[in-house]
Amino acid sequence: MMAPMGKQQDVGGPNRHSGSGAASDGATGGSVDARLAFAQDPLTPQMTLIDLASDPSAVVRKAVASRTDAPAQALRPLTRDHDRHVREAVARNPSTSVANLLRLVKDADRWVRWAVAGNPACDESIRRVMAEAPDKELRGLLAERRELEPELAARLVDDVSAEVRERLATHTHDPDVITALMADRTARVRKGLARNPRTTTAQRSALAQDPVVDVRAALVLAVELDEADLRRLLDDRSVQVRMAMAKSEVVPPHIRQALGRDPDEMVAGAARDFRPGSSNGPVVRAPRVGYQASGTGRGRPGGARRG
Repeated sequence: MMAPMGKQQDVGGPNRHSGSGAASDGATGGSVDARLAFAQDPLTPQMTLIDLASDPSAVVRKAVASRTDAPAQALRPLTRDHDRHVREAVARNPSTSVANLLRLVKDADRWVRWAVAGNPACDESIRRVMAEAPDKELRGLLAERRELEPELAARLVDDVSAEVRERLATHTHDPDVITALMADRTARVRKGLARNPRTTTAQRSALAQDPVVDVRAALVLAVELDEADLRRLLDDRSVQVRMAMAKSEVVPPHIRQALGRDPDEMVAGAARDFRPGSSNGPVVRAPRVGYQASGTGRGRPGGARRG
């Protein structure tokens, strides 16, 4: 019987599915295709999976590493496999134990480390290691996680990398973190906040008056703003900001109509020619009043930039 997902089981005595020794020999002998078929077969005994974990073929070992019903004795040695793809498969496997994930999050290969970040079994102990990792991307993936402990979020607020702080600013659900990042002196961090729908009305108003054009442009593309802010931005000194408003999916029709009379003909034309759904930019429907606590769910670690 297959082990429940998330439960990595040790195999001790005789397995009732193990069958004869001849069957086991058949699984570990023959061609690579035949052994791969055994490694992928849900009826293959766990004792046989343990044998296949040391197969000469990395393809076979990776197949074992990917199985959520693989026993601990099979996955444990695969965390040290010389083939990166095998270790990455173990890192993605939701049945991999926390102890093995802690080993893999320090792996020499970045793709293995990043795979751990997306594993649903990644717990607080692993996130603490990620927060202190020298790998900027790993810290960035942590910054995008929704279930981030306040202590770790506070550490990332002061991260040496502006990219990490930007990703935290874009994805955080924590109002205290948002407040702290509003004071960040790096424009790209405030640009991240401009794309975050969990900012308050007052914070969005402050971002609408940010001295950096990119921050204001990102704001009008991403979130809904109060009428007073929209009216002020109609006369924004930057053509880039007004063009962003003209193309924004969240700008109300009467504001777009006003942009159709913009002194810059390209802005006016973009506003007049706008068609819903034509924008390529991200659209986030923001709450129009205050901070609202969001429901349960996971962040988007799989969508992070690679750098």
